[in-house]
Amino acid sequence: MSADREKRVNKYKGWQIFRDKKPPFEWRAYHRQSREKIDCTKFEPYSLAFDMEVHRINELHKVRETRPGTLGMLIKKYRASPKFKKRAERTRADYQRVFDWLQPIDDTPLEKFTRSFVAKIRDRAELKKGFRFANYVRSVLSLLFNWGLEYDYVKENPVEAVSVAERPKNLADANRPWTDHERETVLASLPPQMVLPISLMMFYGLDPQDALQLPRTAVSSAGIDTRRHKTGQPVYLPLFEPVRAALATAPKHDAITLCANSRGKPWTYNGFSTNWDKLKKKLEKSGAVQPGLTLKGLRHTVGTILAEMEKDNGTIALVLGHATEAMAKHYSRRADRSRQTQSAVADFEVELNKRKTKLVKLDK
Repeated sequence: MSADREKRVNKYKGWQIFRDKKPPFEWRAYHRQSREKIDCTKFEPYSLAFDMEVHRINELHKVRETRPGTLGMLIKKYRASPKFKKRAERTRADYQRVFDWLQPIDDTPLEKFTRSFVAKIRDRAELKKGFRFANYVRSVLSLLFNWGLEYDYVKENPVEAVSVAERPKNLADANRPWTDHERETVLASLPPQMVLPISLMMFYGLDPQDALQLPRTAVSSAGIDTRRHKTGQPVYLPLFEPVRAALATAPKHDAITLCANSRGKPWTYNGFSTNWDKLKKKLEKSGAVQPGLTLKGLRHTVGTILAEMEKDNGTIALVLGHATEAMAKHYSRRADRSRQTQSAVADFEVELNKRKTKLVKLDK
């Protein structure tokens, strides 16, 4: 091996760097251990900026010696476990972001993780990165300690006694459900290549990335047979008219994915998001839709409508491909609140009418 070749191999050790063999011949770069990727449209492969990004990620995920009985040891053991390896790639990457954030306290003995200590970690995460990240840190720590309990690395899970970080009262709902009017307005405004992916999200509640990556082979005359990428949950969805129409009118292409961009190539999530953002801003500016529409909000829309139809959480979980009914309840919570409110107000009105009738009788 030449000196230059050996130097390059050492520099990119632990990396998977390649160029697609088929058009559009895009470059891809993955850190093997964490599966973190570099945006090669932003950092040209083998350029100085690319090398600096490689170095940054290498330092972030550098293997460090961990002392027995510490948080770092527990994370290392969990990451090597079958349970972690069975998680979807996106889930592992999400967990790793939390592990990276916790790295400064890797050497903390596990017995120091009391309820108050975990609460302080949650508070620090909220101050630094917001309440959503704080609650995700709490969730990952909880699953980590639950796993440790099974293997006697810890004696208890101190996270269970720690409450979640409260959502700011003035914060707008994230990924709010779309109104009926907004759905119809957006559908009527879409360019042809965006109708099918939006329809898959709108009528089936598919996650945006799942919809864009759906292979052509997943669709038959009977329906769509697929699997949610994040949870691995199988999802079978029979075809019905809005999706049939979108399939029939979708521009023809040779891509291996069901949906393709205007060049007939598979959509990237960033590419689709950019096109969606431009259209959304245009509709907002004209007043055709209200601010706050997101692609993920369409999953909440499907969950909300199913809940308003009085479908149970188990059924909603099946449609949305959730691993637990708790997530289905989260996606349909607005409908639950709305239904409970309507029921309470209706009962209140009946009670007022009863009291009014009683007063009339007394007056007589």
